[in-house]
Amino acid sequence: MSADQSNQQVPDQNTGAPVRQLRLVVEADDYEQAVTFYRDVLGLPEQAAFQGAGDARVAILDAGCATLEIANPAQKRMIDEVEVGRQVAPHLRVAFEVDDTTARTSTLQQAGAEVIAAPVRTPWNSLNARLHAPAGLQITLFQELG
Repeated sequence: MSADQSNQQVPDQNTGAPVRQLRLVVEADDYEQAVTFYRDVLGLPEQAAFQGAGDARVAILDAGCATLEIANPAQKRMIDEVEVGRQVAPHLRVAFEVDDTTARTSTLQQAGAEVIAAPVRTPWNSLNARLHAPAGLQITLFQELG
């Protein structure tokens, strides 16, 4: 694929519009803990919340702009090496862009996240930290350094 092809958006054949939204649905055994962590501590605003039969609950949290990164195994290993110093990422890792990686890492750790790797400056000029977070997610906090 040429460089100019890689940046093209392909419209949806039925509506003429590209995909409008990415939603990552995460099952959380401790729903209250996960909602409190991601909504109240990380600061993702709640767009909507719904309840159904049998105590079914969901909170839809706004995480700003969404992207989907597709990485081959070599890239995944390289990111782990840069951010953590060893291979630790599961098949799925969620990354959040923040204004201050160091402060947010501390805040999330105080709220129960386990720091896997403290903030580190990456070769792509961002400050990244890796954490184990509620709902079984491994997350990266990243701050673009400009």
